[in-house]
Amino acid sequence: MLGVPRSTLYYEPCGPKASDLAVMRRLDAQYTATPFYGVERMTACLRRQGLRIGHNRVRRLLRLLGLEALYPKPRLSVPSGPEHRLYPYLLRGLRIDHPNQVWSADITSIRLSQGFVYLMAILDWFSR
Repeated sequence: MLGVPRSTLYYEPCGPKASDLAVMRRLDAQYTATPFYGVERMTACLRRQGLRIGHNRVRRLLRLLGLEALYPKPRLSVPSGPEHRLYPYLLRGLRIDHPNQVWSADITSIRLSQGFVYLMAILDWFSR
């Protein structure tokens, strides 16, 4: 009548398997001891404990538990090496008291369904 199969209405999801629960307990204990282990190291650790387990199953169970490895994130905004010159900030201490003294410009790209467009903003700092 509603266009929904009857089996959809009567479906009851089954819970996790008992074997998965045992592995999840071990994963939780290992994560508590070593929260910086990722999927590969966690898999190797469980294999050393005698479990025959693959990294896909470990990944799925860690995701189910809501656990992920803690590691330092990449520092993307830090200059990396001597080729990055530091330029002095020439406006520090400068008093802007008339038009056409200081201008600034910025450009950014915006994705649209037809492609990219560019937005350029040019400002006079006195009248902003």
